[in-house]
Amino acid sequence: MTAIWLLVVSNVFMTIAWYGHLRYKHAALWKVILISWLIAFVEYCFQVPANRIGSSQFSTAQLKTIQEIITLIVFSIFSIIYLKEGLKWNYLVGFAFIVGAAFFIFKKW
Repeated sequence: MTAIWLLVVSNVFMTIAWYGHLRYKHAALWKVILISWLIAFVEYCFQVPANRIGSSQFSTAQLKTIQEIITLIVFSIFSIIYLKEGLKWNYLVGFAFIVGAAFFIFKKW
């Protein structure tokens, strides 16, 4: 579970780095890039250990799948709460397909 929680924290920082500036479109682009890069550094401080720890439990394909599902959850919450954007039904269907893909990746064949 340590790897999962580290991935969640890293995704929160990365989502803020990638999308947080969208509410500040008046800010100079160079400032946005610099601030986003600093936030992304913090993200890496969680992401790298998460992958290192997680690689003892999961394959890299499984780790990436976990990462993508966490990314969708964190992004959805961020999009609704911070960006004030709604989730449309087709977004949810697309996300469901990605979660469905996890079944095939984690299934023991």
